[in-house]
Amino acid sequence: MKKIKLEFNNPYKSQKHELFMTGELFSTRDAERKKISYPAAIIQGLAPDGGLFVPTAYPRISSDELRQWSNLPYTQLAFQVKRKLVGQTIPDEVLRDIQVQAYSADKFSNAFEVAPVENIAEDLFLQNLSLGPTAAFKDMALQPLAYEMDYELARMGQMLNILAATSGDTGSAAEAGAKGRERLRVFMLSPKYGMSAFQKAQMGIQSGGNIFNISIINKENESGFDVCQGLAKKLSKKCGFGALNSTNWGRVAAQVVYYVSGYLQTAQRIGDEVDFTVPTGNFGNVLAGYIAKRMGVPIRNLIIATNENNVLETLITKGIYQKRLSQVTSSPSMDITVSSNYERLAFDLFGRDPELTKRYMEEFETTGKVDLKDFGGGPEDFRELGFFAGSSSHANRLDSIRWLRDHNGLIIDPHTADGITVAKQFQTADKVPMVVMQTALAVKFESTIQEAIGFKPRREKRFEGLEERVPRGSFHTMEPDANKLESYIKHHLS
Repeated sequence: MKKIKLEFNNPYKSQKHELFMTGELFSTRDAERKKISYPAAIIQGLAPDGGLFVPTAYPRISSDELRQWSNLPYTQLAFQVKRKLVGQTIPDEVLRDIQVQAYSADKFSNAFEVAPVENIAEDLFLQNLSLGPTAAFKDMALQPLAYEMDYELARMGQMLNILAATSGDTGSAAEAGAKGRERLRVFMLSPKYGMSAFQKAQMGIQSGGNIFNISIINKENESGFDVCQGLAKKLSKKCGFGALNSTNWGRVAAQVVYYVSGYLQTAQRIGDEVDFTVPTGNFGNVLAGYIAKRMGVPIRNLIIATNENNVLETLITKGIYQKRLSQVTSSPSMDITVSSNYERLAFDLFGRDPELTKRYMEEFETTGKVDLKDFGGGPEDFRELGFFAGSSSHANRLDSIRWLRDHNGLIIDPHTADGITVAKQFQTADKVPMVVMQTALAVKFESTIQEAIGFKPRREKRFEGLEERVPRGSFHTMEPDANKLESYIKHHLS
């Protein structure tokens, strides 16, 4: 297996860094490496060959730049980081204005520090990514992405139909970003069973206008996200729909920013290393941390936290990527067994070889299982990149929720509790700070919180009576049938 030369292990030996990239990307499966611009890539979503768009090269962030950015408000930091990934494909004045609008005070309660870090125990920190309009970390990327897509569609004089799947939080966050935008129409697939009532209600109140919610019937004891995602991928290839999930490069690019922010808030000195623990199912959130590391942010380890659907733990520890039947858990947004964004990391593992990446992914898609050893690699390759992984059970989640509430009065959601559980397993004696990503507010998962601590978390005024505000008929329910789904969508486009 050809391995890419990793240059981020000590980026401070050299101060020769690119000021910004051109914003060019190509598909992980394209041997010809046909280039596409950042705006075109976010509109297209998936590459035509089934691959994912990746930058032609990773831009660099120097130690001097990190020092200069250390006291910037989040909107200005987002502009500086995104400019490196976007280049001049979006004019500076437009890109800057997008950050200001996306992270404005009417959407995020603290517009200066949108993703604050809090010290919760010795060398253990919590980064709150859940202060946006739908109380989930998905807002961090889907707010600016919707603005970027709207800008490019207006420039092109076109409209875009989007078909996406959600296991919980992506749905409402994507709809909140796209709601009312005349050039975007969103068809969102979600499993009938598995999401919390709060998550379902957040999507339901968005229905109407350019937002269509489609509930796909699944078994009550099995997660239906993989079925929803499979339908979305199948029809997207056939009909050319756009994407708002984390397969869209614009999602990942926006998430890189909060790793830079988290590092700057945590490290005592620029150049000191920091670890991050990331609850993740589709691999998009932790991939953004990997890209921040590739760009030069001194991140030592990236710890993946999974729930009972621990496909990623098996992948990282054994090198085996194997699809399994997913089960419904109390951290439902991670009830995923096909982690779409992993292909972007696999591409780097294979020395950015599109043909090898294509063979590897096609074997997984055909057989449901692929082993890195058969492609010249193994789990040691993940460790070299600083990836580790652990899993958490329902009982672990309850214990972590209780521990943090008793320890300092904070109430966290079950996904963040998975992160706390796993972070404690990987904390080291060398005092490297560990930052856990808080991926949602506890209010979204009231029944689990009540089970853990005996009462429901207090709702902010904006969420009071949410379930009662959902209009009747907000979801169209159907069997997981691609032909029926296509007919439904075409009917509403006519």
